[in-house]
Amino acid sequence: MTVSLRPATEADLMAVGALHQRSRVAAYSSFLPPEALADPTEEAMGRYWVERLTWEAADHRMTVVERDGRLVGFSYLGPDDEGDPATGLLNAIHLEPDERGRGTGRALMVDALDAMRARGWTRAVLWVLHDNTSARRFYERGGWRATGERRTDRIGTALVPQLRYARAV
Repeated sequence: MTVSLRPATEADLMAVGALHQRSRVAAYSSFLPPEALADPTEEAMGRYWVERLTWEAADHRMTVVERDGRLVGFSYLGPDDEGDPATGLLNAIHLEPDERGRGTGRALMVDALDAMRARGWTRAVLWVLHDNTSARRFYERGGWRATGERRTDRIGTALVPQLRYARAV
């Protein structure tokens, strides 16, 4: 089985959106109600990524991972959302549900940290859903630590608390 990482292309974005939605449903369904995860559709999520990358391509980076030629995950990073020029923000790591526990997420994390280092960032941050305990464990095993900062965001109809994590790059 061959696993490879590469920069995303515009041709990947609809598939990335579909994967993103499947990943969200699988990861969040144990603590969010089904109606919160019903929207967006896989197609709408793909259009979201097409539009988002149109605006952020200059300073953001999406990496996709393929296993035997099949898109199975992606990461997305960019500058810190609070404006610290020494800090990069890991916006997302999402995997196909059957890809969890296979080292793919770890490969995406290592790649993202390497990319941040190459951009001269010395600190990395991310936001993780408070109730997503498996993601929190994943990041903690990767050297990330909760900063104590919190925010609330919306996923569909649900308000969800998030925690900020950070680590050195």
